[in-house]
Amino acid sequence: MDILLLLIGLPALLVGGEFLVRGGASLALRLGLAPAAVGVVVLGFGTSSPELVTSLAAALRDAPGIAVGNVVGSNIANILLILGISALIAPIAVAGNVPQRDLWWLGAATVVAAIVMATGDLPVWAGAGMVAALAVYIASCLRGAAPPEDLPGTGAVSISRAVGFAIAGLVLTIVGAHLLVTGSIGIARALGVSELVIGLTVVAVGTSLPELATTIVAARRGEGALALGNIIGSNIFNVFGILGLTGLVEPIRGAGFGGMLEVAALVGSAALLACLVLSCRMGRAPALALLGGYALYIGNLVVPG
Repeated sequence: MDILLLLIGLPALLVGGEFLVRGGASLALRLGLAPAAVGVVVLGFGTSSPELVTSLAAALRDAPGIAVGNVVGSNIANILLILGISALIAPIAVAGNVPQRDLWWLGAATVVAAIVMATGDLPVWAGAGMVAALAVYIASCLRGAAPPEDLPGTGAVSISRAVGFAIAGLVLTIVGAHLLVTGSIGIARALGVSELVIGLTVVAVGTSLPELATTIVAARRGEGALALGNIIGSNIFNVFGILGLTGLVEPIRGAGFGGMLEVAALVGSAALLACLVLSCRMGRAPALALLGGYALYIGNLVVPG
């Protein structure tokens, strides 16, 4: 039964996230919002809506391991797995495509997530600080250069249809998250696997599929800035937005994550991305290195020691 819930919840979550992105982007464009606002909010953060709803649902179900593991696991998967697959399919031009500002913000978000993992605490005041930091980051992005105007899947649709997409996406995302979290908790308890490991693997990769689709499309179109921006923006939002809101809604105290492997993989993947951004092009050799690193991380996570 738990596997069935997982198999139903994940597709519902992904379809819901797609509808939210498409409806939100179309509605924003129809209402005349600035292209920069659409790019930052929809492309950077919209693809993280499955992670947002899933982590909130997990926290409310008293499953902090899945709530935090989903965010940390997604950030690791975004860099090592998703960027690796995208660069393997189509090399990504990285030089000059990422403002240094974004790398500093990614570094700050990574440190915050590592502290939450190490301490097992996410109090209300920390959640409020993360949300405030996200607001500052969005404001800094809107003062920067406008993103590409060709936003995937927006199309010319009416306002009513855009609202319909957004509402349908919200409903599907909430239902899918509930089923996914319920199934994941049941599987973890039945197999004797910790909720943190389930969150870091199955839930994290599943909720990161929208980022995978968007990044592959951007890479194949030669939009290196869009591909990298989607990964970096999503990782920043995962920490400041998702963990921040989780701390506000359902504070986490003394969860005892204590996963040094996860902290090392989180910090190491972000540092590796920063190094790659300073290079000229991300081709197949770096892509294979990223994928190899992810395989090594998963292997050590599932079969420790």
